[in-house]
Amino acid sequence: MVQKQIFRIALIVLFLFPVVTHVQAQAFKEKDLVLNAGLGLGSTYAAGLWGGGFGLPIGVGAEYGVASLEKGVIGVAGEFGYVGYNFYSLTTFGVRGSFHFAELLELEKDNLDLYGGLGLYYRNFNFEGTAFATGGAFLSFHAGARYYLSEKFGVYGEIGNTWAWLNLGVVFKIN
Repeated sequence: MVQKQIFRIALIVLFLFPVVTHVQAQAFKEKDLVLNAGLGLGSTYAAGLWGGGFGLPIGVGAEYGVASLEKGVIGVAGEFGYVGYNFYSLTTFGVRGSFHFAELLELEKDNLDLYGGLGLYYRNFNFEGTAFATGGAFLSFHAGARYYLSEKFGVYGEIGNTWAWLNLGVVFKIN
């Protein structure tokens, strides 16, 4: 139920923002703060495209640009993901570091942000109504792209083993 509501809200947000043909936005840079919210395909805990019956993963995160390099930017982020179905749920949260490398490739698109990196996450698997719960820490990898439709709003796609194998959603640049 919650997942359907979040999906509807995400669709409404996407259609409220017009697609701009000429964008003056810059790619990710030092001191940028970017918030993201998305839906995932395939829970990283269970097998199968849709997470083995676990439902549709949802997640949110925030990233801050901490250092500018000659040909890229280092960002640190925190994320939270959730997927649940009937009486069980999976919660994932963690921290990660990313290298934003669009400048390294000398791309001429100021609104495209390419990145990849590693993280440390904690995953908690819980059965409601029982005393059973298990979890543990794990290392993660990710690679993705953000495409800014305006100076402050964009979309993203990301692969990795964080809260879903494929994450798609929206991004908001705060500063």
